[in-house]
Amino acid sequence: MNIAATVVTVLAAAMSGFSGYSLLRRAPWVVEAMEQYEVPGAWWTPLGAAKAAGALGLLAGLFVPALGIAAGIGLVLYYTGAVITVVRARAYAHVPFPVIYAAPVVAALALGFAA
Repeated sequence: MNIAATVVTVLAAAMSGFSGYSLLRRAPWVVEAMEQYEVPGAWWTPLGAAKAAGALGLLAGLFVPALGIAAGIGLVLYYTGAVITVVRARAYAHVPFPVIYAAPVVAALALGFAA
């Protein structure tokens, strides 16, 4: 794996891990957004855990590529669902946020396949 792929993968894992941690810790800005999007509170812990697991999977993928691919695909699907949720809530100004988190995951997958 080349240096660029490793750096982007670590960045993607850090961003997704931070996002998962923020949701699990119920950061005020996350709670406000989740309530605005009408995401049930019972879903918050599993969603945060999914992001954290995806972040760990990306890091594991540096050593076991199949895990990284699976984690990357899972995170892309997660962030796609997040975009759909934001659009459904008509919070169009918030659409860039899940896209910003998804971009390094997509880049890590692309760089991983190119390496």
